[in-house]
Amino acid sequence: MTGRVGRAVLPRPARPPLPSAHVPEPKMTLLTEAPAPRAEKKTHQIRSKRNRREHRMGWLFVGPFGIVFLAFLVAPLGYALYLSLFQKKLVGGTSFVFLDNYTKAFTDPSFLSGSWFVIRFALVAIPLQIVVALAMALILDAVTSLFTRFSRLMIFLPYAIPTVIGAVMWGFLYSRSFGPLTDVFGLFGATAPDFLGSNLIFYGLLNIVTWQWAGYYMIILYAALQGIDPTLYEAARMDGAGRWQVAVRIKIPLITPALILILVFSLIGTLQFFNEPQILRYLAAGTIGADFTPNMYAYQQAFSLANFNYGSAISFALGGVVFVCVYAFLFFTRKRRSFL
Repeated sequence: MTGRVGRAVLPRPARPPLPSAHVPEPKMTLLTEAPAPRAEKKTHQIRSKRNRREHRMGWLFVGPFGIVFLAFLVAPLGYALYLSLFQKKLVGGTSFVFLDNYTKAFTDPSFLSGSWFVIRFALVAIPLQIVVALAMALILDAVTSLFTRFSRLMIFLPYAIPTVIGAVMWGFLYSRSFGPLTDVFGLFGATAPDFLGSNLIFYGLLNIVTWQWAGYYMIILYAALQGIDPTLYEAARMDGAGRWQVAVRIKIPLITPALILILVFSLIGTLQFFNEPQILRYLAAGTIGADFTPNMYAYQQAFSLANFNYGSAISFALGGVVFVCVYAFLFFTRKRRSFL
């Protein structure tokens, strides 16, 4: 009997899985419909129309000021500059001289003496006004009472009085003929000082200018002091600082920009000194001449001698002096922003 010999069937080795090919998933893109050219054009037209309307409204508000500015400042300055470049003579008429009038002005003894007076006056008047204004502002800032508001009003009041009226009032007070100073000093057997005389006219004008402008500068400094954070004062007091130290080391340094501002204002105003000496000229006979200040000299040349060309040149020469002085001050204080 024959038999079969069975063979053991071995399992086949598992085949490694074939690397499946990476099939990128389809990206979904959002299809947005592009705006129609007509709609985009219409939106642009609406925006342009709105911008033009806003521009017209802006010019409508600025227009009145611009007209006044051009008519009463730019045009007169341009015409005065034009006149300063010409010279009018009885023989030969008007001729173009370019800068000859300016050369004449800076070599004119009357113009130079008037310029030297206003420079000396500025060196005394400006520090005095700043010191008085600063002292009053610090006092009013430290004292909080109902009397403070009244004091601010009274100190500011001289600035509200027109310069001409103030000069006439002080001329009356200074007068030795009908002023009250003669009677007051006479009660003590003394002679009243002649503030309209040649020896004291400088101090008489100094008193008028300080009285007129110190209150205005005080308001500027007081407003700057009100903007300081009060917590700085509390921290300084906790460290043992007194009122004097708080004023000197905290208040004054923090209001330095306001001090620089009023110094520039006072410098420009003092160099253009005109109203007070022009009014007192008729009360102080022989003391204040027509060339007492550069502005008075320019006024005499233009409106008394009808020399408009030379008067215009003097005015622009004075403007150049003012510009140089102000620029020099701002240049030397630009880094520290302080002159203290």
